[in-house]
Amino acid sequence: MNGLSLDGRVAMITGAASGIGLAVAGAFGRNGAKIGLLDNRAEKVEEATLNLRAEGIEVEPLVADVSKADQVESATEQLAERFGHIDIVHANAGINGVWARIEDITPEEFDETIAVNLRGSFLTIKYAVPFLKRQGGSVLLTSSVNGTRIFSNTGATPYSCSKAGQVAMAKMLAVELGQFGIRVNAICPGYFPSDIHQTTKRKSEKPVREQAHYPGGARPLKSEATTEQVGDLALFLVSDMAKHITGEVVYIDAGVSLVIG
Repeated sequence: MNGLSLDGRVAMITGAASGIGLAVAGAFGRNGAKIGLLDNRAEKVEEATLNLRAEGIEVEPLVADVSKADQVESATEQLAERFGHIDIVHANAGINGVWARIEDITPEEFDETIAVNLRGSFLTIKYAVPFLKRQGGSVLLTSSVNGTRIFSNTGATPYSCSKAGQVAMAKMLAVELGQFGIRVNAICPGYFPSDIHQTTKRKSEKPVREQAHYPGGARPLKSEATTEQVGDLALFLVSDMAKHITGEVVYIDAGVSLVIG
């Protein structure tokens, strides 16, 4: 039996209409999962849904803002009603938000990043857990190298705090939910092609710090970064091949964070 098979399982993925989320949806779907494809951009959801269905993947399109409790709860119930159960949840939606000196970041800008990245993860998991408890399952959070290994991206304070919080959330919930057969892990990608970079708002034309230069570059591995690589990692972590893994944080960044942290 293929240990990576997700046949019969239902996965809800947030931020799934592009980038890492879409790659994960494809990886899960091609290995048998039915997909709840959630994003706040209706047109992108429709496009991604059509593309995945063209591959023979069963998809339920879900439009919601992950920072809004009522929208997340409604989308989760919609998915459970469509397929009868939920087995996998990937809290992937996120924004870069404002990058600036702390005195230039408004309280509202700080709150926005935390609301999408950290509150959004909380809400996504909160409303899915009652369904996961019925038969067990797997939860995955997309954190980042920023705030967990890299602290030299000066100006990314709100983003880095939200990402560090996701790691703490994964570890706390791994302990809390383990008795119900629910595994919780986090992945920390480095740079990958994604729409999240379009959400970065820099308030200064000049860099907040001088960029360091490393002899020979900062990539111990020279492989090209693709979102499909993250999809493969996510597939492994939610599959039966990782059924004894929980509360772990897995970095996927070609070793860059070991060099420039």
